[in-house]
Amino acid sequence: MDINNEIIREYDIRGIYNNTLTDRDAFNIGSALACILREKGLVGDVTICRDGRLSSPSLAKQLKDGIKSQGYNVIDLGVGPTPLLYYSNFVLDNISAGVMVTGSHNPADYNGFKFIVDKKPFYGKDIKDLADIIRSGQLKNPSGSGNELAHDLQKHYINFLLSKAAIGDKTTIIWDAGNGATGEVIKELCSSLAGNHIVLNDKIDGTFPSHHPDPTVEENLQQIISEVKKRDADFGIAFDGDGDRIGIVDNEGNIIWGDQILTILAQDVIERLGPVPIIADIKSSQKLFSKIEEYGGVPVMWKTGHSNIKTKMIEINAPLAGEMSGHIFYKDDYFGYDDAIFAAIKLISYHHRNPDCIKKVLEDYKNIVNTPEIRIQCPEDKKFLVIKQISDYLKKENYEFNDIDGVRMNTVTGWWLIRASNTQDVLVLRLESNSQKELSMLEEQVEGLLMKFGVDLKNKKVI
Repeated sequence: MDINNEIIREYDIRGIYNNTLTDRDAFNIGSALACILREKGLVGDVTICRDGRLSSPSLAKQLKDGIKSQGYNVIDLGVGPTPLLYYSNFVLDNISAGVMVTGSHNPADYNGFKFIVDKKPFYGKDIKDLADIIRSGQLKNPSGSGNELAHDLQKHYINFLLSKAAIGDKTTIIWDAGNGATGEVIKELCSSLAGNHIVLNDKIDGTFPSHHPDPTVEENLQQIISEVKKRDADFGIAFDGDGDRIGIVDNEGNIIWGDQILTILAQDVIERLGPVPIIADIKSSQKLFSKIEEYGGVPVMWKTGHSNIKTKMIEINAPLAGEMSGHIFYKDDYFGYDDAIFAAIKLISYHHRNPDCIKKVLEDYKNIVNTPEIRIQCPEDKKFLVIKQISDYLKKENYEFNDIDGVRMNTVTGWWLIRASNTQDVLVLRLESNSQKELSMLEEQVEGLLMKFGVDLKNKKVI
């Protein structure tokens, strides 16, 4: 047996359906996961959830058959967001693992799998080990046949979310499900929330007819920006294809980026819990870390990647974490994973108590200029070498910098980051300064450093 190495990613398995990822792969992935659970001594059931992509029913069926072929029972949650899959592993009894069938924010012809095992992230070496089991031929002789049970957990999940909401009757919110897997949950949730709630694109449709389901891309937020302005709403909330990433726009249609969202939520958490650690990924603004400290919290800069963040949260018992990509992780009053719907409830509730919180964060960030994420094509076998060469050079020149995930260096006028992507053959750049002129000068310096180590800047893409 074999599996295309291209679909084995750092945080999940992901590929183009019936091209790099097939139904047979799904069966083998399920079977190999069951083998890993057995090796770990985990004998509980496995929950399965899927998004609304056209290929998800077929992939989910084969995945379940693979798990059952190894004697494990499967609990099918049906169609729903990734946070519902994670939720099932914390609230149901006798659960060893969960698998979400989703292409997340990728184009409609993509699909894949996200995992949780023993209530912990399953990524990196775990996923590589799973692929190695498939390639080893250990799956040729299935050891048994497990059972399958359908379980509708959606109402339970929605009631939990409602129990955490404290929203005023005069609040007006626009929600955009983007035809993704959150649609049914958000529609039912909003029907029971206080206030006035308008839900866009709630019909789950794997062709994504309204717009691409990625709330970190400005183009995908134009519909919700228009609706917020037209209806004079307090703000708008958008979701990615599987509901683990959030996007926010204010009442004037300004986009509130991931680190700014975390700034607002950090203030709420620190006000209630005191001097707790708050984790943000290395791509976040320096302003965020300064504000956490100003609020009385302990800022912690960490590696990009939702699995990396979740692991660090467990290690230092952090109640809140976030990434520039819109992943927001709550342990405070929750279970320590990324749930964009739960984050939305927390934001709306804090806005009810502090109506100026969004306006204030935009004021705090107004004198900061930064780049979007800049990606430069770099071969897989070279990208980490380039980072090492830059790191070695800076050490030799006695520069101080942060090397937990690439190279991030503070300068007199701002900071810059160069890191190797864990999921693509690219180098990722981000820069921040106090003016456009200083930012341009900083970018020239960084590009000069990259060219020094043989990076071709012709394939530079700003997203």
